[in-house]
Amino acid sequence: MINRERLVDSFLEYVQIDSTSRDEMNFAEHIRAELESMGMEVTVDSAGDKIGGNTGNMIGKLKGNRSADPILFSCHMDTVVPGIGIKPVVRDNTIYSDGTTVLGSDDKAGIAVVIEALRALGENSIEHGTVEVVFSIAEEVGLMGSKNLDYSSIDSKMAFVLDSGGSPGEIIVSGPAQDKISARVFGKAAHAGLAPENGISAINVAAQAISRMNLLRIDENTTANIGSINGGKATNIVTPEVEIKAEARSLCNDKLQKQSDHMVECFETAAKEHGAQVEVEVIRAYNAFSVDSDENIVKIARKACENIGVDSFLKSSGGGSDTNVFNENGIKAVNLGIGMKKVHTLEEYISIEDLENSARLVLELIKTA
Repeated sequence: MINRERLVDSFLEYVQIDSTSRDEMNFAEHIRAELESMGMEVTVDSAGDKIGGNTGNMIGKLKGNRSADPILFSCHMDTVVPGIGIKPVVRDNTIYSDGTTVLGSDDKAGIAVVIEALRALGENSIEHGTVEVVFSIAEEVGLMGSKNLDYSSIDSKMAFVLDSGGSPGEIIVSGPAQDKISARVFGKAAHAGLAPENGISAINVAAQAISRMNLLRIDENTTANIGSINGGKATNIVTPEVEIKAEARSLCNDKLQKQSDHMVECFETAAKEHGAQVEVEVIRAYNAFSVDSDENIVKIARKACENIGVDSFLKSSGGGSDTNVFNENGIKAVNLGIGMKKVHTLEEYISIEDLENSARLVLELIKTA
């Protein structure tokens, strides 16, 4: 039922349409025409206006021809940089970037897979319930599209997100919450050679705070990292100001709160001890999600995998995706592996077999649900 050649051609076409974050309009218009040609009702919400993008999230609805609960498939339209002028290369049944950009399989492979499954659905006159799609914007810059999605236009209470690098059959049932932590330490400038005792080194304060922190792998659920430190202009000046960017993640929201509080306390204590000032901002990027293995959505996913002869397995993710946001907004969601490898690098690739099996799985999910 899945047309392998058409699927590959579509994917190759999609990745060559530039669509970096907040600049997805050209790609969105191309996809909209394809969805409407298959009889889908398509709308675009106002998320782009809210985040400074040139288009919103694309929401498609294919009305069912039999009684069944609606289901949602979701992928994101944006790609990371360098993602302008992508030139895909097909070699040994695998699609690569040419080495000068990313490939964009994250997440245009998911979009190609969903659209091919919908084409096969219509061509083979398969009975189905209502199928909805959300192709989101600005996922790569903080899940901004799904955070600003018009959820009032979504009927589904079950969503399959196609945005994981595992092989088809992987079902991501839990993912971490993340806090973004920004700290700015204010010391006091002085001449480092003539009167260093008159200064307060912001670098020294930051170093002491960081040395006291529990970082990297905290436990089986929790991680934390200092990402960048910026400050100072010359070796002969006691540095008056330093900015630190950090993050913490956990599969447990309570553990994340504890870790973030610990990091903030380290900054505040070190500043107090040295007579410095510190400003710390903690922003919750997204909350954790966990879907039980006996939930209906997991049973449907595993049954669909079994029906097409693909081994299924449940997994936890260390990263965030639109899956987190859907679950937070009352839509039970899991993330599915589609086989994209080395994403966000110049060596990104995806096998044609994984593309085809992912499309087969989406079609089977519609039939099974």
